[in-house]
Amino acid sequence: MRKKRGEKMMWMLKALLASYIVTGLLLLGLTFLVYKFELDEQVVVAGIVAIYVVSTFMGGYIIGKLTGVKKYIWGMLTGVVYFLLLFLISYGVYREFNTNGISTITTAVLCIGGGMLGGMLS
Repeated sequence: MRKKRGEKMMWMLKALLASYIVTGLLLLGLTFLVYKFELDEQVVVAGIVAIYVVSTFMGGYIIGKLTGVKKYIWGMLTGVVYFLLLFLISYGVYREFNTNGISTITTAVLCIGGGMLGGMLS
C-alpha cells in the first residue's frame, strides 16, 4: 500500500517536533546544570553535542516506527532537516554565518548520524 505525500510530511513534522521538544528539555536541563555547578566550557560544548545526537536519534526512531520501511533513510532525512532548521534558526538569530566550517560539518554529521541510527534501531 502506497502512502500519500501528505501523510509522509505529517510523519516528518511529528518526528521533528519530537526532536525539538527533546532538544528544548535537554537544553533546559543543561542550563540548570551550568547555573548550579558552574560547568567548564568544554563540558557545556560536549553536552550540546550530546543533545544534538539524542534529539535526532529520537526523531529518527519515531519516523522509523511511523514509516516501517527504509527506516535508516527516513531517519537520515530527519537528521538533515533538523540540521537545516537549526542552521536557519541560528542565521535568523545572529544575522550571519559566524561558524567555522569544521564545526558546522561536524554538527551536520552528528545530526544526520543520530537520525540514521534512530531509524535503524526503530
